Amino acid sequence: MDISQEKKALREKARETRVKLATAASDHPRSLLRHASALPLAKNSTVGGYKALLGEADPRLLIEELRAQGHAIVYPRVSSKSEALTFHVQPPGRNFVKGSFGVPEPQADWPRSDPSVLLIPLLAFDTQGYRLGYGGGYYDRTLEELRRRGSVTAIGVAYAGQEVASLPREATDEKLDMVVTEAGIRRFG
Repeated sequence: MDISQEKKALREKARETRVKLATAASDHPRSLLRHASALPLAKNSTVGGYKALLGEADPRLLIEELRAQGHAIVYPRVSSKSEALTFHVQPPGRNFVKGSFGVPEPQADWPRSDPSVLLIPLLAFDTQGYRLGYGGGYYDRTLEELRRRGSVTAIGVAYAGQEVASLPREATDEKLDMVVTEAGIRRFG
């Protein structure tokens, strides 16, 4: 089995696991919130958030707390299938639109701003800090681009039960700096 087939099979299993975890943890957004003050963020950071899909670890309350702490919040938008995500500030009174994958995302004309911290959804993560995403490579391309231009802290947002011993890796897979779950913050070297 080649690596892409292996990842595809792992994605199916990880989705099933995540559904069970999401069903059992209705207070998960509040659990994440308990760890907001322990996140190592520089003052007035620009944080790239996301709007959670059904079953994803929902960073909504965590994002609200980070905003209250003075951090700017930006959201990702798919501009092209082969490019990095772009990040936008939500203007007052403007609503998100459904993107090509059904993900709520900013409108193209919203002001752009690169994040220095990026909250990232995932299907699974391993003990080395690698994540299993959805297969489009958007966050890997984005992290590679942001890291090439400067410094960015990549924080996976997950349920603790999404951790696995190891994941298959490709050369394009970018490592997370840490993962925040209901159990706390897991840092990777």
